[in-house]
Amino acid sequence: MSYPIPPNNRFGRLVVTGEGSQREAYSPLDWTLLAAISVIWGASFLFIAIGLRSLEPGVIAAARVMLGAGVLALFPGARKAIAPADRARVIAIGITGQGAHALLFALAEERIDSALAGMLVSAVPIITAILMTAITRRLPGRPQRLGLAIGFAGVMSLTVPALTNVSGSALGIFFVVLAMFGYAFSSVLYPPLQQSYGALPVIMWALVTASVLLLPLGVLGLGDSSFEWGPVIAIVVLGIVGTGIARAMHMTLVGRVGANRGTLAGYSIPVIALTLGVVFLDETVQQVQVVGVLLAVAGSYLVSRKETSSSDQRR
Repeated sequence: MSYPIPPNNRFGRLVVTGEGSQREAYSPLDWTLLAAISVIWGASFLFIAIGLRSLEPGVIAAARVMLGAGVLALFPGARKAIAPADRARVIAIGITGQGAHALLFALAEERIDSALAGMLVSAVPIITAILMTAITRRLPGRPQRLGLAIGFAGVMSLTVPALTNVSGSALGIFFVVLAMFGYAFSSVLYPPLQQSYGALPVIMWALVTASVLLLPLGVLGLGDSSFEWGPVIAIVVLGIVGTGIARAMHMTLVGRVGANRGTLAGYSIPVIALTLGVVFLDETVQQVQVVGVLLAVAGSYLVSRKETSSSDQRR
């Protein structure tokens, strides 16, 4: 199997990435995928907060990945076999980008507000760009670098207020940071797999992997959980829509525009999470955090522009 960007021997056979199939500026389809993903995942932080009212984090994590795998398995195309050479990468995605992600965010929202958890996700594009540069030894294009710099300023504005009172939220922030690195790493692996198999089978088998790993935690957490309709419905929606359908949509986007531009949802998710947290959960944010969100959104426009590599720009 050939890949647009060959693997770098320093990272072994596991870490194989590639460019997106579309390097032009975002098309209407790309913007539609981004908007849908942003709304769904922005709302996911609210659903997790509701679920935690009666369900343990292990139950939430296991339920969402199992429901996500189940809904995707209903599509015949999702049951396509993965070649043995690619299975390790799919398992890695299941561990770092699905299972760990689901558990860490549930643990984080026991300790920090859903709005803060959502805003911290705006660091994902920056982490992804760092990983892509380390693996491919190629810098993002100039518009993308400028957009990432503006987004970084936004991330600092978002996190500084929380870090001034770390006694209550340091562990929650740490869980989110771990989740973001796992999520960025899995996004780096997406392009060649999506272009070879499509998004459905890769995400479905990755979620199956996560389900196997998280099932014991889910069973153990049942004893400390209680059945309430609101939290249960929230997690059902989170699993089917936020974990199954939206993950497949995101992998489709990354396969089209590449990992650097495909994680752009990290800049728009905070707006949704912030709004929902304030409206439905009476959470509060500081003015500097609102400025941070605006900077992140401004950076997203630049990141979405036509992708040119540093080698292209020297010609």
